[in-house]
Amino acid sequence: MPIRGTPILLHSTLRRFLSNTSRPDLCNDPLLLRFSEIAKHFSKKPLFPSPDIAARPRWPHPFEYNRLMSELASAGDADRVLHLFDEMKDFGCSPDVACYTTVVDALVIANRPGDAVSVFKEMAVAGMAPDIAAYTVLVKLYSCYLREFDSAYEVVRWMVRCGCTPDVVTYSTLITGLCWAGRVEEALGVLDQMLEDGCWPNAHTYTPIVHAYCSDRRIEEAKRLVDTMEAVGCPPSTVTYNVLIEAFCKIGFFYEVDKLLEASSVKGWKPDTITYSIYMNGLCKSGKADRSFMLLDEMILNGACPNAVTLNILLDCLCRGSKAWQAKCLLERSAEFDWNANVVNYNTVMSRLCDVGRWLSAFKLFPDMFKKGIVPNSWTFSIVVQSLCNVGKLQLAKCVFSSRDFVANLVTYNTLIQYFYLARKANEVYLLCCKMNNENIAPNKTTYRIVIDCLCRDGRFLGALGVFYRSLEDGFSPNLLAHVTCGLVRGGKIWELRCLLEWMQRQGFVLDIVIFNRLIKAFCEVGYCQSPDIYKVSYILDRMLT
Repeated sequence: MPIRGTPILLHSTLRRFLSNTSRPDLCNDPLLLRFSEIAKHFSKKPLFPSPDIAARPRWPHPFEYNRLMSELASAGDADRVLHLFDEMKDFGCSPDVACYTTVVDALVIANRPGDAVSVFKEMAVAGMAPDIAAYTVLVKLYSCYLREFDSAYEVVRWMVRCGCTPDVVTYSTLITGLCWAGRVEEALGVLDQMLEDGCWPNAHTYTPIVHAYCSDRRIEEAKRLVDTMEAVGCPPSTVTYNVLIEAFCKIGFFYEVDKLLEASSVKGWKPDTITYSIYMNGLCKSGKADRSFMLLDEMILNGACPNAVTLNILLDCLCRGSKAWQAKCLLERSAEFDWNANVVNYNTVMSRLCDVGRWLSAFKLFPDMFKKGIVPNSWTFSIVVQSLCNVGKLQLAKCVFSSRDFVANLVTYNTLIQYFYLARKANEVYLLCCKMNNENIAPNKTTYRIVIDCLCRDGRFLGALGVFYRSLEDGFSPNLLAHVTCGLVRGGKIWELRCLLEWMQRQGFVLDIVIFNRLIKAFCEVGYCQSPDIYKVSYILDRMLT
């Protein structure tokens, strides 16, 4: 019987490739046995339980419609929110400000700014004055999603002119957007303005700033801000501490995490499942598997229940602790342990097997997923394609790539393009690039680099220059310029090289030391520096320096 969702040819190829597979017995390792016990008890809980939401309200009233639309918005279903919104108008039930605000917010979160603005304008045309909540959603759109801060500030000024004073949620939303954009100092300015206006901040106001400091590795400033929150009577929330704990874990300051957890009861906050999961993940990545499993007992003792994320962190812990092969056996025998393994678990083990060079073992888990009815995602396919490429099975990788259920992404394309380039199969590279374009998957610098190298190697220098000029639309990369110039040197295209460099300088691009070094090295490798043609090198360098 063919593997569900894959072509018959692919299934038969997989079956031949995986014949004579042996599977050793699971060893009696304490951590593996402990994991199997945990999996049995906790893996049955869905990672994201689907909400049971009614199709329409019990009676046609704006309050009932808004309640139902809010539930759908929380579930991320903006299309159904819009459908209900149109339905209530068709039934002659006029939406109120709360309904409009819910719809606009759902569209903002769904990253549909044009639709959100249209609904907001419709509210104004209907003669309804926006309230604080409606204005705040508009601030969220411009600051957190569109990063148009001038417009966000204008909305705040507009609120004041209309007699609608911004509240703590409005200011906190603006500060969040600024912090996401890396404009921390400006966010602190908004905080000062907020205090001048007599609006007292809360933990939601400060947490984005703490996160921004941590993202910039300004840990000491983040700690001082948390201390300030405590001093001014604005106690940090569990979310705030989680941000700080994650930052400590990334730099290996586990003793700081222990201090925070020990003082949690005194400071009035309670670690939750996310807190412990972050800490366990940090310990796992630092090779402290035993300590991570010990933390699980502390987590349960303190009333925090492990979930599917926690379970996957522990599985990753096993894999990083040189137990990836045993973790693979656990997955294959998950039914025996009453463990409902999911696609995230499979991806984790397959990824770690690849990290230690066990490409074939990673690939062998692929059909096991189908056998258990687990649908792979784009990450799964990327791992499978990379595994097959690393063992030289390029055509089989292409066969998997071409299957109808394959979810293509940029990483997978780049992987396959790279290996076909190394195998000197230029036509396959060009076909994959065309397919990327047809599927509207934008190339990145890695894609451009491989294609430029491939075209130069085939002597198609005008094509390589065209690809380089196309890459400038996504921003100038000195590395890409170095690749195309080196290709021109190796191909003896000195005139084309001179024209390119002169054009770059006319456009105002700065030719830095990286390009100089790569170019001189390329000239030396070809032999220009030991031949009568050294004057060409001198001429090019002179043109670059003028």
